[in-house]
Amino acid sequence: MSEEATAPKIHVENLTMAYGSFVVMNDLNFEINRGEVFVIMGGSGCGKSTLLKHLIGLKDPAKGEIFYDGENFTQAEDEQKLKMLQKFGVLYQGGALWSSMTLAENVGLPLGEFTSLSQKEINDIATYKLSLVGLRGFEDFYPSEISGGMRKRAGLARAMALDPEVLFFDEPSAGLDPLSSRRLDDLILELRDSLGATVVVVTHELASIFAIADKCIFLDAAKREQGAIGNPYDLRDQTENMAVRNFLRRGEEEVPAVL
Repeated sequence: MSEEATAPKIHVENLTMAYGSFVVMNDLNFEINRGEVFVIMGGSGCGKSTLLKHLIGLKDPAKGEIFYDGENFTQAEDEQKLKMLQKFGVLYQGGALWSSMTLAENVGLPLGEFTSLSQKEINDIATYKLSLVGLRGFEDFYPSEISGGMRKRAGLARAMALDPEVLFFDEPSAGLDPLSSRRLDDLILELRDSLGATVVVVTHELASIFAIADKCIFLDAAKREQGAIGNPYDLRDQTENMAVRNFLRRGEEEVPAVL
């Protein structure tokens, strides 16, 4: 196996996140392997979505760097950063679809913006991407005409439009009933397996964490640092970090924290 194939897809080094003088998280260090489903987890206000914003370039670090395939994303010039961004696909919490566009037009938007494909080719790809998420036949529907779960899937189809190497999900299960949430989890795994993409998911939902995660990072809001990294089952059963164990054992009797 080549060195490139075994190297981490994403490497985060000494990352500190802050809003002005308020530090959200100090010195985050972790790696995400190719083809991995990596979950960013933690309680409300710990900085999960803020970390996602750093990973996709919407916010600059107070300190530290982020690398993709060994290339420094944080320090990249604008033109190079744009090329790197085109390898990303992002599904936001509400789907973030344009209400005035049909589902096919929403999915085709990045194709029209970043490729030289003809309109027919764009339409064909949009139909194909929608079919991958179970929405074939809904090409001419508007977001207001479909359910919340369907809007999430349509947002995922748009995120996949440019065949990204990395897919980012911000609270994908938010607002969904348990059945729709489980279907979305299954879809994430199917797409990871079929596309070979690396997947990064922000969530606090235990069912999703245990269903899809290969590896997790826990952000400890009290200490403003990463608590532990690993497979969620291993962290639940073996970690000595009581904050992590209690988070993953919600609903069970909590383990007393060591002061």
